[in-house]
Amino acid sequence: MAEPDSPYYRPDLALVHHLGFGFHADDCAPGILDLLQPVRERDGLVVELGCGSGLLTRYLVDAGHRIIATDASPAMLDLARTYAGDAREIRELVLPDDPIPEADAIVSVGHVLSYLPQAAAIDRALVAIAEALRPGGLMALDLCDLSYAEARPGFPIRARLADEWAIITERSTPSPTRFVRQMAVFLRNEDGSWRRDDERHENVLIDTSRVPGLLAEHGVRATVGTSFGGVAQLLDGLHAIVGTKEA
Repeated sequence: MAEPDSPYYRPDLALVHHLGFGFHADDCAPGILDLLQPVRERDGLVVELGCGSGLLTRYLVDAGHRIIATDASPAMLDLARTYAGDAREIRELVLPDDPIPEADAIVSVGHVLSYLPQAAAIDRALVAIAEALRPGGLMALDLCDLSYAEARPGFPIRARLADEWAIITERSTPSPTRFVRQMAVFLRNEDGSWRRDDERHENVLIDTSRVPGLLAEHGVRATVGTSFGGVAQLLDGLHAIVGTKEA
């Protein structure tokens, strides 16, 4: 998601996301860390896809993991280098074409693959993840299912306001396989005035029940669930894919 060509997570929205939307990483972290415990015990390498500003990365580093944190947004990576700069490496990686480092675990939260432009690109990314896993390696990520839009009827406009930022989001479903957020982002300048940026985010919705079959073709046994474990459930229509590479 390179600037300025990319529509996703330019500097202002990246900062607002970091400041106001860390709850998803907070909810997912306990389950992810439990899944990764065997990897930690053998000092395995973890690759995080779509690390954003480093919200989950921070949990992984604090738990003692060796981690390569990656994202496609330069603005997000700048924040991650400040927030979780003691990760082994933080660098740009654009799915589905950039090679994924060979790893003992590959994790991702925030339905990162759902931002890819077509279902075929999501499939290619899933295959790339499976191929990058070492024998016995773990994968854990979330994806937007077809039910994601069904769980959000009516699409009310939502707004959030803080002292230094605000965001207004309008949602729509132009087709059964696409979910759109149109966001107006406001940040306060040093002189007290406000600036605005607008981003349109499109997510591709897929039938997640077919993902285990695809991964099985590449040596990964996977399940689809509504959480990564623990008490926290993912949002309705957001499904967890957890799998292990055959030894």
